[in-house]
Amino acid sequence: MVTPARPSPPNDGEAAAGTVTTFDGFARFAHAAPPTPPQPGQAPRTPEERLAYHSQFVTVRTPAIESLARQVRTLMILGRHQQATARPSLIVTGPATTGKTTALLQVGRTCHLAHTRRAHPGDTSVPVAYVLVPPGATAKTLAAEFARYLGIPVAARMTTAQITTAVCHTYTTAGVALVLIDEIHRLNPRTSSGAEAADWLKDLTERIGATFVYAGIDVTASAVFSGVRGAQLAGRASLIDCGALPARAGHREPFRELITALEAALDLTAHRTGSLPRLAPYLHERTAGRIGSLSRLIRQAAIEAICEGTERITKTLLDTIALDHLAEEHYRPRTPARRTRPGR
Repeated sequence: MVTPARPSPPNDGEAAAGTVTTFDGFARFAHAAPPTPPQPGQAPRTPEERLAYHSQFVTVRTPAIESLARQVRTLMILGRHQQATARPSLIVTGPATTGKTTALLQVGRTCHLAHTRRAHPGDTSVPVAYVLVPPGATAKTLAAEFARYLGIPVAARMTTAQITTAVCHTYTTAGVALVLIDEIHRLNPRTSSGAEAADWLKDLTERIGATFVYAGIDVTASAVFSGVRGAQLAGRASLIDCGALPARAGHREPFRELITALEAALDLTAHRTGSLPRLAPYLHERTAGRIGSLSRLIRQAAIEAICEGTERITKTLLDTIALDHLAEEHYRPRTPARRTRPGR
């Protein structure tokens, strides 16, 4: 069995482009320098550099990321010496475009880099695995995705049991400590093939000494939590709700705080600081409080502002940006009531 070797960190400026569903791809993503906002005293960046920057943009530490990072750390310690049963797990759930995958990847990156800092020369262990549940997942296709992450050879003639044995052996040998499984809502235990995939995943959690974290769209309302198999998953997993940000929570305004953080990261030469937070009610209505929709709206507007030479984001510009269909369906601009003359 082949144990994957640790890749060298990418060169400065190397993009973490490409898939993160292989060990090499995830390592490139983890080691790539994150985009940095303009710094005081820094030479102005070219328009091309600023377009590239807004294409990647910064990742703001949201409450969901903070909560996930804290709970993952605790559960990894809690399950470190647990042998007899599967370790406690986590499920990140919420509507589409609310930052679930971003939270998952950021926590995975933190875990990967922390392990890298502690590792001694020659250490070939793999701290994190990131796997996407394939559409219409069966036990075999799901096992193949786990194998692909670590480059385990899979032949068409191999049985599910053979792939599983190879996956369990290699993951254990590689010392995988954190397994991130995205798009878990694609798993449908109500079908015979989906039930086999759910059973396979449960079996895997008992054979690999790792903490499992799942993410998916509205998992609690999906088939994943239905029936006996759903009850088993729900009985082992804590839930992190990655929902839309409210306009107000007690004395705080979480959505306005997020807008302020995103505005502070812009690299535009004529943008007026504070103009976006003042548009918080409009932006909340426009995006339904979804982090992904808000980030896309601001990034697209910044790119338009650079391309058009205005170098600032205004409500007029924001109104021209077409967002994802989910956000556009939610947003209905208010039109003033038609006035009538007295006596009519």
